[in-house]
Amino acid sequence: MLINYIIVVFSFILLSISVLAQDNLSVEALPGEGIYGLLRRHNLNPGDYLNTFLELNKDKLDENLQLIKGKTYLIPTVTVKETAAAKKSTGTFPIFGEKYQEVEFKDELLRGAVFYIVPGHGGPDPGAVAKTNGHQLCEDEYAYDIALRLARNLIEHHAMVYVITRDPNDGIRDEAYLKCDKDEYCWGNKKIPLNITQRLNQKVNAVNQLYEKHSGQYQRKIELHVDSRYSNQKVDIFFYYHPGSNKGKKLGVTLLNTIKQKYEENQPNRGYRGTVSERNLYTLRNTKPVSSYIELGNINHDRDRRRLVIESNRQAIANWLALGLLKDFENSRK
Repeated sequence: MLINYIIVVFSFILLSISVLAQDNLSVEALPGEGIYGLLRRHNLNPGDYLNTFLELNKDKLDENLQLIKGKTYLIPTVTVKETAAAKKSTGTFPIFGEKYQEVEFKDELLRGAVFYIVPGHGGPDPGAVAKTNGHQLCEDEYAYDIALRLARNLIEHHAMVYVITRDPNDGIRDEAYLKCDKDEYCWGNKKIPLNITQRLNQKVNAVNQLYEKHSGQYQRKIELHVDSRYSNQKVDIFFYYHPGSNKGKKLGVTLLNTIKQKYEENQPNRGYRGTVSERNLYTLRNTKPVSSYIELGNINHDRDRRRLVIESNRQAIANWLALGLLKDFENSRK
């Protein structure tokens, strides 16, 4: 994962090891050498160490993740890390914040899968805003928190995850009322513009550039938003896909059915009225990966707000979305 460059890019760290940056060897790239060649020259398998290398060298790569002539780079070094019960593969990802930065890789169910998680708005645009109990609620903060929780869940299954909109100091937060700020930026360390067309185009370009690098792989984009309606309009989590995208529709249906099932298990008398429908949105129309645009609730409705301000509810949403994405990935391989 890159903190100041690529927010979350994860690789398959070898079983029973964790990387310690302070022990890494500093080397200079040979003329014309790429990252793969540099890793192989030091007897490291790029499949295991590529994104660890990216994390260590987050400030030393160009916008296309290429080595820059004249710069020195850190080569990953590993050490065995054991738990009391058994050896486990773990990674440290500071972007999730101190409490959540240690991630245990549970299995490889999402090996080969690539996800683009796009929290809505950010920077100069907080999105929908509401006030409750003397606190201001900003859409972008809650979308970002759920996005990080979702990304962390996917990483546990060895997925490669890119968070496109990111914040330099807001990790996963457990508070009910998340402080609003404007310091988010876009992948590539780019300032988010105020102009809405430029802002949307910036995110689209970021995703599409990465998409080309993973040609032939399973790739999905998840965009998270919070709706703003009249205070008496309660809505359930609902999904949009681009008109004519059969895979987008299947993705939305799989996510919806997963959430419906989880509500039936946990709140059998609640009922769930989420929907999956077509919508010709700019980001759905112009991004290349199969996409789902998700509205998490109405920020102005009291019960919908509980879906956001209660930390366990935010985590449940992330858990259920991750489960749906696991099912979609499994379905894609049949």
